[in-house]
Amino acid sequence: MGITGLVLGIVGVCLGALIILFWMSWLPALLAVIFGAVGMSRARKGLATNGGMALAGVILGGLGLLISAGAGVFTVLAVKAGADEIREKADAVKRAETAEREREKEEEKARHLSFGQAYTFGNGLKVTVAKPQPFVPDDFVLGHAKGNKAIQITITVVNTGKERVRIDSGLPSVNDANGASTELVIDGSDRQRVLEGYVLPGKEAVGKYAFSLPPDAADRVEVEFSPDLKQWEDSYWSGPN
Repeated sequence: MGITGLVLGIVGVCLGALIILFWMSWLPALLAVIFGAVGMSRARKGLATNGGMALAGVILGGLGLLISAGAGVFTVLAVKAGADEIREKADAVKRAETAEREREKEEEKARHLSFGQAYTFGNGLKVTVAKPQPFVPDDFVLGHAKGNKAIQITITVVNTGKERVRIDSGLPSVNDANGASTELVIDGSDRQRVLEGYVLPGKEAVGKYAFSLPPDAADRVEVEFSPDLKQWEDSYWSGPN
């Protein structure tokens, strides 16, 4: 009994020392205490001479049980900490995604303006689209059907930065009240100005364009414009015509 208790105690302690095997150590440790106690009892009665081994088995068995319990608590805490960390990372990713969606919504909202309001693009160009004005084409005209209403769109671009900035896309798009694209009016009056080239710091450039609207959808228009479509998405100006 004493030898069995000692061997089981050693096995229990060794298994408990290996954290990943703590769940296997409690049984030999418990048996070491039982067999060791029986061995000590037999030694006290004179039926055995290895009381020291039995006592060592009891001690090692108890130590094995403590190690097993400690390892179990450690594992539970470690698993909980790992789960909390994973959950926190998942929550952080979710918060970041939500914040990004909110930022995109705010940016999208900021890019929808009324006529007369200004929007500053990331390159420092502040763009303002004035309320459309009536436009009367001359006799030589392209893009204006008879009976349509022609309007003039004026776009003012101011460079608020410290370096010159190139306008790479100076032609706006205009949609009528039904959301349909309108046609650019070209005539020989030389009243239209295309935005192109560089804008120096603190300077402004003005573009003027004429568009033809069908009479049944000419009460409201939307103007889309970006100084550089490769870098910046269009901003939108709309309102009654």
